[in-house]
Formats: sequence, C-alpha cells, structure tokens
Amino acid sequence: MKKILTILLLFATAAAYAQTADSTAVRSNDTLVVVEPPLVLSAAELTWKPDPLKSVWLGVIVPGLGQIYNRSYWKLPIVYGGFMGCGFAIAWNDEKYNAYKEAYRDIVQDAGHLSTNPLKSYNAILPEGYTIERLGGESGYTSILQDKQNTYRRYRDISIVVAVVVYALSIIDAYVDAQLFDFDISEDLSLNIEPQLYLDSEQRRSAELKLAIRF
Repeated sequence: MKKILTILLLFATAAAYAQTADSTAVRSNDTLVVVEPPLVLSAAELTWKPDPLKSVWLGVIVPGLGQIYNRSYWKLPIVYGGFMGCGFAIAWNDEKYNAYKEAYRDIVQDAGHLSTNPLKSYNAILPEGYTIERLGGESGYTSILQDKQNTYRRYRDISIVVAVVVYALSIIDAYVDAQLFDFDISEDLSLNIEPQLYLDSEQRRSAELKLAIRF
C-alpha cells in the first residue's frame, strides 16, 4: 500500500511541475512569488539596424522623425528646441520689422506735416518718454525708423537661415547616426610604447621603439 501511495505522489508532483513549467514559484514568509521566465528576443530584434536612407527621408518629411526611427529619443528635445527657438526669433523679428516698416512708410507719406495723433504708427512706436524732436526731429527720426526696419529684416532673414541649418543638421545627424548604429566603441583603448630588439638583413642586432594602439 505504501508503494502505491508513493507512486501516486510522484505522478501528482510531476503533473504539478508540468503545469508550472513556464514559471517558477518561490515561497518566502508565507508569500508566493512567481518568477517569470526571461524575455527571449527574436533574431530579427537582436540584429535590427536602421536604414540610413530611410532615416534621411523620414527626417526630410517630418523633422525629428529620423531620430525616432533610429531610436535616439534623447535627441528630440535638441531638435525641437532648436526649431522652437528659431520659430520664436522669426516671429518676433518679423513683428518688429513690420511695425517699423509701417511707421517708416507713414512718416514718409506725412513728411512736412506730421500728425500728433498718438495712434499714428510713427507716434505709437516711439519709446516711452521720447518725442520726435528728442530723436533728432523729423529727418533724424525718419532715418532711425529706416535703420530699425532694415535691422529687424536682417535679423528675421538670419533666423530663417538658422532654421534651415537646424533642419539640415537634423537630417545629417539621422543619416550619420544610422550609419554608425552598430559601430563598436570599446572601452579597451590603450597605448603601449615599448622597446624591441630585432635582427636586420645582415644579422646585426638593432633596437627600435614600438608603438601599439589597441581599440
């Protein structure tokens, strides 16, 4: 009878083990902790490498999409931060340019009989506490408005150029990052300099300095 009970116990143990083959149960302090088996990655996931041309085209269509495709997510704040800064600079300088452009146009049209209306563009743009007479009169103020107009137009154009450069750099970065995705950067970089003896063609001993770089 004892042999039969022992055999039945072995079968029950084997069945329980088969049901829990995919996970391991550990009991500690009356608490059952289930340890899941490690995640197994497929061969395609282990050998994945971004396509440089695809990353370039994605970056051309949507700035920053190439970095997302390359899984370089940490670069996104840099890319979009650059675009946001350029966008703000373009908008702010364009607003100033249009304001001084309108003031310059109006003061040229009203030359000789300037209006005292504070809502007039060349009066509204005056710095607080200043008057046209304090800024050199009509001719001097007209020159100031023209200079300011040209200055902010130049700043706006420079901001546009910088935005184009940021756009181009984001594309170049996506391409280079994809090309160097699997580049091995080893920490075992060493420089060894040591003397070495050798025999020349006439069997005479000579000395040389050997330089070895390991990377």
